[in-house]
Amino acid sequence: MDVRRRPPKSLRPTNKPTSSSAGVGVVVDPPPPPPPSSPKASDALPLPLYLTNGIFFTLFFSVAYYLLHRWRDKIRNSTPLHVVTLSELTAIVSLIASFIYLLGFFGIDFVQSFVARSSHEDDDSPWDHHHQDDHRFNCPVTTATAIAPVPKVIMDDAEDESIVQSVVSGSTPSYSLESKLGDCFRAASIRREAVQRITGRSIVGLPLDGFDYNSILGQCCEMPVGYVQIPVGIAGPLLLNGCEYSVPMATTEGCLVASTNRGCKAIYASGGATGILLRDGMTRAPVVRFPTAKRASDLKFFLEDPLNFDTLSLVFNRSSRFARVQSIRCAIAGRNLYMRFTCSTGDAMGMNMVSKGVQNVLEFLQTDFPDMDVIGISGRGKSVVCEATITEEVVKKVLKTTVGALVELNMLKNLAGSAVAGALGGFNAHAANIVSAVFIATGQDPAQNIESSHCITMMEAINDGKDLHVSVTMPSIEVGTVGGGTQLASQSACLNLLGVKGASKELPGSNSRLLATIVAGSVLAGELSLMSAIAAGQLVKSHMKYNRSSKDVSKITST
Repeated sequence: MDVRRRPPKSLRPTNKPTSSSAGVGVVVDPPPPPPPSSPKASDALPLPLYLTNGIFFTLFFSVAYYLLHRWRDKIRNSTPLHVVTLSELTAIVSLIASFIYLLGFFGIDFVQSFVARSSHEDDDSPWDHHHQDDHRFNCPVTTATAIAPVPKVIMDDAEDESIVQSVVSGSTPSYSLESKLGDCFRAASIRREAVQRITGRSIVGLPLDGFDYNSILGQCCEMPVGYVQIPVGIAGPLLLNGCEYSVPMATTEGCLVASTNRGCKAIYASGGATGILLRDGMTRAPVVRFPTAKRASDLKFFLEDPLNFDTLSLVFNRSSRFARVQSIRCAIAGRNLYMRFTCSTGDAMGMNMVSKGVQNVLEFLQTDFPDMDVIGISGRGKSVVCEATITEEVVKKVLKTTVGALVELNMLKNLAGSAVAGALGGFNAHAANIVSAVFIATGQDPAQNIESSHCITMMEAINDGKDLHVSVTMPSIEVGTVGGGTQLASQSACLNLLGVKGASKELPGSNSRLLATIVAGSVLAGELSLMSAIAAGQLVKSHMKYNRSSKDVSKITST
């Protein structure tokens, strides 16, 4: 977002105490005259509230005791209760009066809220009109909650303040701050204040300090104004191929880490899981169009000719030190030709390097095929299958269900249910949950969760129906251990926890392959636990216990 798009309005109320955060100070502008205070119910009392309360409390209990004593005597003397003396009549009136007061006292806050609301709705001060006219977005605003004014922060440095004003006015592009200032943190601080002034919304809760903005310049994020904190939990140990892994998962969904951890426990107790990498190749599939199907078939034959593969490999491989083309396959639909380049990318996820290599090949081909029109490019990643055999004892004691119930549920939900729902590649319970959590924790591209979460979960009874064989097949896990977000401090620490940080010096590409296998193993654990919870009827109960906030969400509002 370029913050120049919305020029600020000339007036904005400000009201915030002075503080020091991120090298800026808050200067309080002269506040507008406060609106007249709302009348309170206690203002009508002739005495202070605490004295009045004491008098009526004493009167209530004294009169009640007197009347009970008198009625007891009447019952003993067989005197009719409806025959009352003047003193008893006065006592009854006092009892009723004190009761009415005490009832009103305990509801005084309730009464005051209505009085305050009524006075607020009837107030026609310029202050209220200013806020009604100051919304820059056509968003619904709750009338019952007043929106606090955004504080106007004056930068400590006069030069920074002038830059903020130039960004707000549109004379300085927001995206150019890093290059002009040469200080990424200072640029983020200035941009942050400019965004708040332009949008009229506060982002005080978004942290600014404690992050290395130089590490993301030009590769991870543009125009930063802060960073989002996501808690990281550990599931495991996951026993996979004879090795134990503590799997980091970044998520804000309660029960996800706990559920995956239970799946890891079941896998560990049954001897561990086995993961097999079926294919290690990042693919790119450009589609090109020709004037005729004959021309499309000419290019197909050219690409599939083994004599031309070496030439095309040289053209492709010059794009990177690590990207190497493995195969090229083609398919025709009318006059459209679909090519699929399969490439190795070392320990990088490799999307960009493969795309660059494919682009080099297409430019080379256009020399001999000038009538070729490139339509688009798509692709996918590593293919992994992971399996485990869960014993009957573990299914009953750890997963709290039965082998037969899991097998039937998997068929009805993951297979038949997904087919009825029209799922494409989603024949699983919640693979995307685990993939997203591991991806965010380890610095992968969250957008690749779409292809990477394609998964088929299979469950079947073995050993005469006593044990459970469970497997996940994931044809396109797109991960890397170098480049992108993997170099950030937090994400790098999570990769180090798994033992796959950076590039492998002994066997290039082995770290990314191992990470893909760990992702599949984590999905296996998550699938096993969630399916067991559904089969045992524990899903809703668990979420109600662990995934419910204790905060009053009605008090949360935009500011």
